[in-house]
Amino acid sequence: LELIKHENIVALEDIYESSNHLYLIMQLVSGGELFDRIVEKGFYTEMDASRLIKQVLDAVNYLHSMGIVHRDLKPENLLYFSPHDDSKIMISDFGLSKMEGTGDVMATACGTPGYVAPEVLAQKPYSKAVDCWSIGVIAYILLCGYPPFYDENDSKLFEQILKADYEFDAPYWDDISDSAKDFISCLMEKDPKKRFTCDQALQHPWIAGDTALCKNIHESVSRQIRKNFAKSKWRQAFNATAVVRHMRRLQLGTSFSSSINSNNPPPNPQSRAPAKSQSVDCAPLSLKNCECHSSCSLLTWTCPSLTAALS
Repeated sequence: LELIKHENIVALEDIYESSNHLYLIMQLVSGGELFDRIVEKGFYTEMDASRLIKQVLDAVNYLHSMGIVHRDLKPENLLYFSPHDDSKIMISDFGLSKMEGTGDVMATACGTPGYVAPEVLAQKPYSKAVDCWSIGVIAYILLCGYPPFYDENDSKLFEQILKADYEFDAPYWDDISDSAKDFISCLMEKDPKKRFTCDQALQHPWIAGDTALCKNIHESVSRQIRKNFAKSKWRQAFNATAVVRHMRRLQLGTSFSSSINSNNPPPNPQSRAPAKSQSVDCAPLSLKNCECHSSCSLLTWTCPSLTAALS
């Protein structure tokens, strides 16, 4: 963290160590969360979303140039620097970040399930391309107000992510440009080798050109955000225990439940609202020795303590 110096990344100002604790003094950001600001606006366009994503891409491109992979990019970790209308966006929470190229292969399944790339969920070795996938998911939500993947059945949910099975549903995407959809598709590419890098994404016409539309989409987007990301907060995205169950299935060699019928119409985005987060209580499960950081929404999914407690 001390190495990171970027205008769109919350900085580590100082470190203080006592006999029992280590204190990190972080840069103060006071502008609130991304979704709250969008809902409060009276006017919001594709151009606004494009400018937001450009700032995120700039910051993550900087991290990647330093060999740092964030591994938990999501709207809740994007904060405004100040309450001013022209405030910049800031990336926070590096609890799961990792240095790439240190000799260790990244294969730990961690992050927030709704935003992780397919290769992470499949427990395959992965690279900084996982951050680019997450940015694609964030861009998707910024343009419609609901997540690209959701199903009340855990197996079908994970199957959707593993297959990159998402849609640009009508009528919610009817007023969104083809350029925006292409941009998202380039980032939410299943194959990490074909997926856009941050540098490539920064050169896409939706970011670098003038293809982002200026039509006001605030009413539809803010309505969906209120429905799908209520103030009760989608901090965990999906129940962490569901991920552990999925990992156990992979380890046992069992298959997913039957595939979603491709002939069925796409689900109504209004029905995609994630179920209320079910927090994992750290105390009785004794997770002190696992990779559990600031909260259980950042729980490393292969935590042996949690797996044992659920078995």
